[in-house]
Amino acid sequence: MTLRRRRSVLLAAATGAFLMVLGTAAEAAVRSYPVAPGVRVNIRSGPGTNYSIVRVLPVGASVPIYCQTPGTTVTGPYGTSNIWDNISNGEYVSDTYVKTGSDGYVAPRCA
Repeated sequence: MTLRRRRSVLLAAATGAFLMVLGTAAEAAVRSYPVAPGVRVNIRSGPGTNYSIVRVLPVGASVPIYCQTPGTTVTGPYGTSNIWDNISNGEYVSDTYVKTGSDGYVAPRCA
């Protein structure tokens, strides 16, 4: 293996290791929150009740919140709010069904 090729391989390996650590740190920063007890929550394709239901969370579920965005105002077990939580790619739940401990934003705004 030439010196130039060896440097390229080492650089690629170091870059990959750095990205793995960076990805792990970013994932670790995402917190999970419990859904209101005794409630099966509709997960929607966007931040509002006019979006289609993608799936339904089972009773006792917890959800990660990657980002939050304003949408349809909803009243739920934890008050009335227009904040919607992005819990996965293309999946949103009203923040009024998630026990975040806050009436405001607890995660970055969705882009």
